[in-house]
Amino acid sequence: MMDKVTRRKTGDQMLVRRLNTAIILDCLRLNAPLSRADISSRTGLNRSTVSSIVNELVQGGLVRETEFQKDRLGRPGLSLELSPDGACAIGVQMGVDFISVMLADFVAKPIWSKRIVADSNVEQSLFIKSMGDLIQEALKQARRKHSKPLGIGVGVPGLVDLQHGKIALAPNLQWHDVPLRDMLVKRFDVPVFVENDANASALGEYYFGIARQVNDFIFLTADVGVGAGIILGGKLFRGNRGYAGEVGHMSFDPNGELCGCGRRGCWESIVSPRSVIRKIQSTLCQNYTPSLIRDLVQNQIDKITFETILQAADANDRFALETLQDVGRWLGIGIANLVNAFNPELVVLGGALARASTIVTPIIESTVEQNALRQPHESLKIGISAYGSEGCVVGAAAIVLDEILRYPFP
Repeated sequence: MMDKVTRRKTGDQMLVRRLNTAIILDCLRLNAPLSRADISSRTGLNRSTVSSIVNELVQGGLVRETEFQKDRLGRPGLSLELSPDGACAIGVQMGVDFISVMLADFVAKPIWSKRIVADSNVEQSLFIKSMGDLIQEALKQARRKHSKPLGIGVGVPGLVDLQHGKIALAPNLQWHDVPLRDMLVKRFDVPVFVENDANASALGEYYFGIARQVNDFIFLTADVGVGAGIILGGKLFRGNRGYAGEVGHMSFDPNGELCGCGRRGCWESIVSPRSVIRKIQSTLCQNYTPSLIRDLVQNQIDKITFETILQAADANDRFALETLQDVGRWLGIGIANLVNAFNPELVVLGGALARASTIVTPIIESTVEQNALRQPHESLKIGISAYGSEGCVVGAAAIVLDEILRYPFP
């Protein structure tokens, strides 16, 4: 029988091997293609450890060997990189009126995706069944490609109880205390990770998008609401109980418009697409403001969408342009506050902000420059999400890959 000392020693060795495996996978994610010698040099792990772990990863299909190359000493060696076909992950984005599901390979490249219209105001069980049916389609695609599904990641527009995988509060969905993880695990029997949508998007950019190798950045999204995924020191900042990043509920005007959270004057009540649409609808209903927007919806004001507004702005419609420019100024003021508070190297604009970037980004940049302190602003860059409106669903898949990269073996 194994004694306590032996069990502890064996456990410690297994933990060290898992950590070393995670280091090697992350090194390949950032720097591939690399030889075994390159990995040893970059990570500080000895060559025998690298060789042993790499061989195991190659056999498991997570890493592949490519063409020969010479290492730094001039000796031939096989190049190594993450194997896109080694495994797959399923990403899910929940919206107020849609569900989007994506099957992604091991480097987060989309293999298959589908988006459906779904009303979150229906009974929760029906909405979640529709989500599950889409996930089932993704799993069928994975089986056809003989790719092992590592898990399911779900991006949710609201507060998430990470410990229990619950939607704690999603004001725009009018959901609270929904045990989403348990419901999906019961149906699919694979690991499920539920995460705030902005956090998911931030991880997607950090692992596979424009924020690779950027250790301090903020991903800002405006879709259902406004939220931020904050990466500090290369790690997702969650706060005390995991609810950090709800920047859309920073108060800008205590007497302002009522927000879905029940409070007034929140940032998202000024700059979110839904708020912009309501403002434009109200203006067009109250007076005859000349605008191409009317023509695009054939004077059916209730049919206005954010894409309608962007289309009018692209055609130089004055009303649409002025509205979006005003949004850009309010976004800039809020971002300046975030820059002063967190001193990020990069702010990434995603969701609807990415779609409106050509109009709002110059105004955001000038407003941030005017309102942020000089020192934290000096090295700041503002970029656009590599994935545009797909940022959350790609990020949801990245949550699964993040878990595997950090904890490769059970």
